[in-house]
Amino acid sequence: MELVKAQSIGIGGPPDAPPLSEAALIRAAQNNDSEAFEQLVRLYDRSVLRVTMNLLRSPEDARDAYQEAFLKVYRRLDSFRFDCSFHTWLYRIATNVCLDYLRRKNVRKEHAVDDRDDERGLNPLQTASDGRPESDPDRSLTGRELGGRIEQALEALSPNERVVFELRHYEGMRLRAIGEMIGISEEAAKNSLFRATRKMRDALEDVR
Repeated sequence: MELVKAQSIGIGGPPDAPPLSEAALIRAAQNNDSEAFEQLVRLYDRSVLRVTMNLLRSPEDARDAYQEAFLKVYRRLDSFRFDCSFHTWLYRIATNVCLDYLRRKNVRKEHAVDDRDDERGLNPLQTASDGRPESDPDRSLTGRELGGRIEQALEALSPNERVVFELRHYEGMRLRAIGEMIGISEEAAKNSLFRATRKMRDALEDVR
């Protein structure tokens, strides 16, 4: 496990120096030990990149969010007081960076849709031909098409709904922990998950 690797790492000493625990690495990084901070990054970089990919579904956005998350971790490291696990604290920062990305993307999407309204006040989405599978009996969903449908359904969720849905189903997190991460109650997280699940089910109703 990655945590075991961290516990066997020696920083800033001779080869036979006793290994530093994760807590010792954090304290060393808080004291401006850049090598200790690099070890913390290496310890959690894959898990942070995984969660940014799961939430944003864009390699470019995920990499940007990954870098922004670790930059915020570096700047806020002095505020970590060991009142929760470092993993939880780091995930909270990464999740909220992704939530900000989704909110900004949602605003841009709404503006783009408004700008494309035609002279009659109809949005192109309203006048587009029906490309759903049920409109063409001879058309079947391939894996790529199904993936596209799922992505479209996820895009239709609000930022909070999407984050709660993704963290619950892709990261396997409990609703209470999700709520704590994004600053809402467990009940609010439960309601967001319910709405997201209903929207996903409705959007994919025709998929067999």
